[in-house]
Amino acid sequence: MDGVVRVGVGVCIFKNGKILMGKRGPNSAQGSGSWSPPGGKLDFGETWEACAARETLEEAGVTISKPTFITCTNDYFKDDSKHFITIYMRADWVSGEPQNLEEGKMSDWQWFDWDNLPSPLFMPFEHLLKTGFKPSR
Repeated sequence: MDGVVRVGVGVCIFKNGKILMGKRGPNSAQGSGSWSPPGGKLDFGETWEACAARETLEEAGVTISKPTFITCTNDYFKDDSKHFITIYMRADWVSGEPQNLEEGKMSDWQWFDWDNLPSPLFMPFEHLLKTGFKPSR
């Protein structure tokens, strides 16, 4: 364990009442095979909003607008000895069809009804659900 707590940003993107989720691949740092919204590590000096827009474009080729803060989750990956604080942002889809832009990291992008999410879910996203967050319709 390196003793460093990292900061991640997860982006709940909505289009026509559905959320964009991708399947985490073998090159993902954690959670291979689980489903999560786009996201990644916050760069030094970067705003949460800028990180949300950058990660969404880099991972899925999707442009968003109005990223706003939802909540933070405390995510400890015991098996990997990694600890993240995940900042969750909500955003609206603007343009772009989701595509696999980072080979082996994320795949199978799909839009899901909030009440019919895929399984298994990435642990930090499960933590978001436990906060009681529900998207406004």
